[in-house]
Amino acid sequence: MSTVAKVKHNNHIKETAGSKVFTCVNAFLLIFLCVITLYPMWYCLVASFTSTSYLSAHQGVMLVPHMFTTSAYTLAFTHPLLLSGYKNILLILLVSLPLNILLTLFTGYFLASKHVLLKPVIQFLIMFTMFFNGGMIPIYLNIRDLGLYNTLWALILPGAISVYNCIICRTAIQAVPESLTESAYLDGANDLVIVFRITLPLIMPTIAVLLLYYGVGHWNAWFPASIYLQDNNKLPIQNIMRSILIANSNLLNSSGSETDRVDDFAETIKYSTIILTTVPVLCIYPFLQKYFVKGVMVGAVKG
Repeated sequence: MSTVAKVKHNNHIKETAGSKVFTCVNAFLLIFLCVITLYPMWYCLVASFTSTSYLSAHQGVMLVPHMFTTSAYTLAFTHPLLLSGYKNILLILLVSLPLNILLTLFTGYFLASKHVLLKPVIQFLIMFTMFFNGGMIPIYLNIRDLGLYNTLWALILPGAISVYNCIICRTAIQAVPESLTESAYLDGANDLVIVFRITLPLIMPTIAVLLLYYGVGHWNAWFPASIYLQDNNKLPIQNIMRSILIANSNLLNSSGSETDRVDDFAETIKYSTIILTTVPVLCIYPFLQKYFVKGVMVGAVKG
């Protein structure tokens, strides 16, 4: 073997060895990140099936349930406030998401359109709301004066549109070829036809991402409900969970034997409630994952 061939052969061996080392280190780091990310979820799941007495005495890592019990889930499913919390959040999502997407789509289409009357002024007013708002007290006074206080509409209408999501939608619409809209205009189509028949089908990955953004935002929003809702039966599930986790289960406590029953599972029911409120969101992500990266990258390529 010639000297040149030996050098090339040695370089090939070194590159292959370095590539193997990099692959091993990369795999180890990714597995380590997965473990430290997934373990808190696994701990909550295991703790939800573990007895309260064991949880109170045990500290440290726990990989499997001890003194297996499903009583906390039984108590959670039979309590009216948890069931009403699920009903309220599902009702909020059912009404909010179509409204969110409709308003975001129209605003994004307006921001992406050219030669629109007073567009710079309207665009400035829209962008201005991203940096300044009236504050909590003026918004509360508006909610009260409009008759929305202590109704679910107070959680739906004020957050019906997000300017940030409108910018994402605008960027996706700008990627649609202008020739399609121009040909539609020549065929006699109006803006509504173009939005729903041409633009919307072409930006469905972005719409899926916006649905995820809005849905998770509504699901996790507990602060507005704590301000605008007075009736416990109208609280969404996150407020019920917060009361269980922070306020020592005040919403779940009642008189007599029911109080004793809750106290028996005071620790376990915290983890079971976390599982009940987290799993629905985690189940949605796999179905939207294929759209998520594509939809987000649209805003990264064109800003």
